Amino acid sequence: EVTQSTADTGGEYFEAVNVLAPEFAGPPLHVHPTAEEIYQVVTGALDVCVDGQWRKLQADESVTVPPGTAHTLKNDSGAEVRLINVHRPAQKFEQFFRELHSLSATGRVTFPPKGLRSAILLSMLFAKYPQEVVSVKPPRWLMTILAGFGRILSFKLPADESFSQR
Repeated sequence: EVTQSTADTGGEYFEAVNVLAPEFAGPPLHVHPTAEEIYQVVTGALDVCVDGQWRKLQADESVTVPPGTAHTLKNDSGAEVRLINVHRPAQKFEQFFRELHSLSATGRVTFPPKGLRSAILLSMLFAKYPQEVVSVKPPRWLMTILAGFGRILSFKLPADESFSQR
């Protein structure tokens, strides 16, 4: 749920409420080259890895990830986690997350990726937004290769199609 769009903040930041299902494995370890990211837990317990160090955040706790710092998150609890997620500056994070949500809501991308199609689509999304997100593990070069295969196979991202299921 977008709570503060890029337009609402004049590009200063983008804010959304994310709901993570129990046992959500999280995105690949990644960096945001020029933006900070904030996770603020509303309900539940969230595991966050920042610069190689895992820590569990409880409700009303938060962490700020500086630009260029490798990080990821997961929900290894048996309960849903609700968190406020902020990216500052907004850059194109809103578009990135809207596409990611479309891919995950339709089951085309899972975390971790189940099957080659899911891995390729996630790689294509990361490749489309290199100023916003860069994968660390798996390495960027591997995701770039997978994204290239996706283009060869005519896979489409949500913003590039009217949801062809190719």
